[in-house]
Amino acid sequence: MDVQQFDFELPEHLIAQHPLQERTSSRLLVLNKKTGDILHQRFTDLIEHLVPGDVLVMNDSRVLPARLIGEKTDTGAKIEVLLLKSLGDDRWETLVKPGKRMKIGTEVVFGNGLLRCTCEEVTETGGRIVRFHYDGIFYEILDQLGSMPLPPYIHEQLDDQERYQTVYARERGSAAAPTAGLHFTKPYLEQIAAKGVQLAYVTLHVGLGTFRPVSAGSVEEHIMHAEYYEIPEETAEIVNRAKAEGRRVFAVGTTSCRTLETVGKANGGKLTPTSGWTDIFIYPGYTFSILDGLLTNFHLPKSTLVMLVSALAGKENVLRAYKTAVEEEYRFFSFGDAMLIL
Repeated sequence: MDVQQFDFELPEHLIAQHPLQERTSSRLLVLNKKTGDILHQRFTDLIEHLVPGDVLVMNDSRVLPARLIGEKTDTGAKIEVLLLKSLGDDRWETLVKPGKRMKIGTEVVFGNGLLRCTCEEVTETGGRIVRFHYDGIFYEILDQLGSMPLPPYIHEQLDDQERYQTVYARERGSAAAPTAGLHFTKPYLEQIAAKGVQLAYVTLHVGLGTFRPVSAGSVEEHIMHAEYYEIPEETAEIVNRAKAEGRRVFAVGTTSCRTLETVGKANGGKLTPTSGWTDIFIYPGYTFSILDGLLTNFHLPKSTLVMLVSALAGKENVLRAYKTAVEEEYRFFSFGDAMLIL
């Protein structure tokens, strides 16, 4: 399958550079995957599409303030270190800029010595494995010194770092936000629950591979990055009961979708409480084992996320919906508007 089939024209001015003042004030494009019908609504209309007994599964991963700016101890040269993945024992896989300055053995200091790191390895993809040295609690120091690793297509500074977190974020570990959940407020989630919709949570720590367009010529040649996930027992029970009773399961975001499908696919359409690493790649031709509907944002051309959405709703439907979204000037990507697939 040619990757070019998932390309579309996107004017740069439609890439949202900042969150709206009110989380729930974004627009909502509703796509019926069976009929292809499209509705233009507000995000607060989401509740009208949900019925008692529906299950809404959200990713409760919390974004780390993973962008650190430091100086080399020998020359004073500035270095940016972006945390990607904890390897344990204070070792992290990172991306560094400029990479040529970060040779094995290089020491970088942050915050006047509050935090230090030493480069131990160069990865196959050009990243660095570093070991951190500090006194105290690492994540508290990171909260003090780090900043949000906003996607490369966002060029404006974020005044309030919490706006790049969902209101239910609690498990530290993501290098990027599960952005479909950014539209919710706690009162709106309470309103949805009061209608009889069950709220459930999984964890998937989002990696930066999320933002990368597919560079392979064909979809089948693309290799996905692996991400860590957890499904708690309560969520497995809620989802399994809903599926057994013929009730609908919605994922909030492609990360929640990939977590559910990773485990559901391996267990004949049932969830088990488990954790691990997933590199599941969902594209047209995939048969869903858990998902009935999806709430998501508008994604990059030729990205694995557009392919996932196309697998659920049909490529022609999705590309037509995206074309309509461009014509109607919806806001795209992380801080953009939302799309509901029914």
